[in-house]
Amino acid sequence: MTPVTKRFAALGAAALLAVGAGLGLAQARSTPAEAPLTYVQAGRLLADPASGTVEAERTLVIQGGKVVRIEAGYTTAPGAKVIALHDSFVLPGLIDSHVHLTGEQGPNSQLEEFTKTKSDLALDGAWNGMKTLRAGFTTVADLGAPNESIFALRDAIRSGRIPGPRIIASGAAISVHGGHGDPGNGMPEALVPVFRGTAVCSGADDCRRAVREQIRAGADIIKITATGGVLSQTAAGLAKQFTDDELRAIVETAHAMGRKVTAHAHGGDGVNAFLKAGGDSIEHGTYLDAESIKLFKSGGGYLVPTLMAGDFVAREAAKPNTFFTPAQRDKALLAGPRMLDMARRAWAGGVKIAFGTDTGVSAHGDNAGEFALLVRAGMSPIDAIRSATVWAAEHFGLSDQIGSLAPGKQADLIAVRGDPLADVTVLTRVSFVMKGGVVYTSE
Repeated sequence: MTPVTKRFAALGAAALLAVGAGLGLAQARSTPAEAPLTYVQAGRLLADPASGTVEAERTLVIQGGKVVRIEAGYTTAPGAKVIALHDSFVLPGLIDSHVHLTGEQGPNSQLEEFTKTKSDLALDGAWNGMKTLRAGFTTVADLGAPNESIFALRDAIRSGRIPGPRIIASGAAISVHGGHGDPGNGMPEALVPVFRGTAVCSGADDCRRAVREQIRAGADIIKITATGGVLSQTAAGLAKQFTDDELRAIVETAHAMGRKVTAHAHGGDGVNAFLKAGGDSIEHGTYLDAESIKLFKSGGGYLVPTLMAGDFVAREAAKPNTFFTPAQRDKALLAGPRMLDMARRAWAGGVKIAFGTDTGVSAHGDNAGEFALLVRAGMSPIDAIRSATVWAAEHFGLSDQIGSLAPGKQADLIAVRGDPLADVTVLTRVSFVMKGGVVYTSE
């Protein structure tokens, strides 16, 4: 090493030491010994929807994104931030168990399958995620989106790089070749290999592979399309599409790798076969029957009714100038009008319900419209709220983190002006949203 080289090496080492020391000092200065306190003063508080107890004049003490304690009266402390919601009804942040953040049905939906990149879809998801969060939904399950788009969005929100609801993501739904969820449906033959990913399978062993691929890619939950679907570009009906062997292979593989499995299912044959295979929950359930109800109750599975989706497709299909294709229209006219009665029968039969909308079929941000439909199906307002809080949290195994407001849980809460226990539509007009201790909406 020449003298000049040695000099530059020494200078470089000194510079690195100085930078390191500076970073350490900056970190020490920017990391407080204790996170600041926030006192949220609630005029009325439904901290635990399971109990249904509403308390007047309560204060939630929040620190580090979590609830520390709940105090009687309007309290505060020196130096603490105070949020006065004295004229509001406060309850836990809402959970939507079925959304599609990266898209939304409309006249251009088919064209966008060709023109939008996965980067476009991730950015659309961020935009729709903010609409959803501002509507009071602090946690969502995204059940069917390109892996790269939704996992990137989930991780960016989780790390605090962008705002949005907490996302439980399945990524691509596992489908049989040619079934609902196969991206190759309706595509020119030359483009099928381009659009069809690793989640499409045939045969038990191949379906095991598909599950493992989804988990490797980052799936929090496995979603399958157990039956035909309304919006797929094929006239293949709404009945069962996987074999019993394939269903068992999927469920066994997912459970062995620590993932729950939920199934899109309209036809009663698909609903029952999936529940018999040990599946954890059903999305839609349009043609469920008495046997389905027995299987739900014996296995402890959840039903996610997605009544807004049924309402939307029925109305859109009935329009003379609908943007649905003929195959979509025919299936929508069959399935859409049946879903409210399905939910009524399931609820009366004692099936556990988790709130879910299939938003992306209907418009993002309108998720709370599901509450009125659940009440029309026979649920009381408090039970409808439970379906979007404590029951949805249990459905995802997250009761220790979300669904109610208690010490140690996430500081996810919303406020409305009015009483949602008297008029559940009040929840479509959320005036305050906090997720993880951060305020996103305050009117």
